[in-house]
This record gives sequence, C-alpha cells and structure tokens, in this order.
Amino acid sequence: MKSYFVYILKCSDGSYYTGMTNNIEKRLIEHKSGFDITCYTFSRRPLELIFYEVFQNPLDAIKFEKQLKGWSRRKKEALINKDFKNLIEFSKSKSHPSTSSG
Repeated sequence: MKSYFVYILKCSDGSYYTGMTNNIEKRLIEHKSGFDITCYTFSRRPLELIFYEVFQNPLDAIKFEKQLKGWSRRKKEALINKDFKNLIEFSKSKSHPSTSSG
C-alpha cells in the first residue's frame, strides 16, 4: 500500500513550509537542491524537516495538509514540539497573535 506524507520544513528565514508527497525522500532532495525556482523554499534554503505524518489514504493527507496550512505559527509549533496541551488550548481560540510568518 502506498504511503502519503504531510510534512513541515523549517526554512532558513525561520518560516515554515507545509507540503504533501508520496515520496518524502525524493521531495526533500528536490526542496534542498532548489529543483523548482518558483517554489516558496527555493530562496529560503537551507531547509530542515521538522515534522511529518504518514497516511495511507491520500484524501486524508490532503485534508490534513490543508488544515495545517490554516493553522497559526504557534499552533504548528505546538504540534512540532508534541505539546498537545497547548495544541488543544490554541485550538479553542481563533484570535491569537502570530509573532512571524508561519
């Protein structure tokens, strides 16, 4: 069965990039090499993989990727740090200031 990965990269400017792929090793090589000059990460290298989750169903992966892209920076950081208490707390309120791009 094929696997699908939703991942978060930390960029050199401190921002986060969220993506989805069915081949995480290949996709990381593409990001790190600057394969696509139009990609958000191209001018923000070097990059670090800081989170990923594996899915068997591509629709679940797509749904989770879209969900993550709508999250605040601090909510993403709570997920990355496995800080589930704050992840739940940040989910309760829609109005939190973001300290930088996420």
